[in-house]
Amino acid sequence: MQKYGRTFVIGDVHGAAKALEQCLERSGADLTNDRIIQLGDVADGYADVYACVEILLRAKHLIALKGNHDDWFLDFINTDFHPHYWNHGGPGTLESYLEKADKPGRWRATESGYKTALVSSDIPHAHRQFFMRQRHYYVDERNRCYVHGGFKPGVPLELQRPQDFYWDRTLWENAQPVPEFHEVYLGHTPTINWETDQPMNAYNLWNLDTGAGHSGRLTIMDADTKEYWQSDALPDLYAKGYR
Repeated sequence: MQKYGRTFVIGDVHGAAKALEQCLERSGADLTNDRIIQLGDVADGYADVYACVEILLRAKHLIALKGNHDDWFLDFINTDFHPHYWNHGGPGTLESYLEKADKPGRWRATESGYKTALVSSDIPHAHRQFFMRQRHYYVDERNRCYVHGGFKPGVPLELQRPQDFYWDRTLWENAQPVPEFHEVYLGHTPTINWETDQPMNAYNLWNLDTGAGHSGRLTIMDADTKEYWQSDALPDLYAKGYR
């Protein structure tokens, strides 16, 4: 069995590399020895998506889960198609990778999506692999399940639709005990919807999307002790705001 130091869980990042750096520093996470589980939605939002991936790739024991925004970006990587879904934070991803491709500012919105100079070949190979290899869910040795959105309780995970893992909100919104797992960690549905930027717990469910994609904070939690650390509020870190 793989031996780790601590097990850290990180909520939805949404391109906020400054917040990610603060969380890793404040928690004292060791990217060489600790297991880092990131709950998805690295892409879209603030314009540091490239930097977020670079930071996460430094983690030797990284478990990266797929979020719905990551899936949209993977569609682009696979097809060169710029979906209209990028109206939901996509300019942050575009600006981040256009800057690295030495094509800053070369995009505009259209009724059906985006017209941009960014092409999939501009995405570094390691970054393409990062998004291609994100998992739908992860169950650890203590029977703790980690997922971006949710799933249908009582149905074996391997029999469920992949998109449910990164789109479902009912697991959290209709919170009840999930007996097949010791604990479930998820994101996708921001706690700021309940007027808090702190993690929320209901039965054996933990919601760690504390609004980093909007006006909240990014959270990292020690899964064993439940101690957590947070970034500064995102509007304080990014004066230009969410893209």
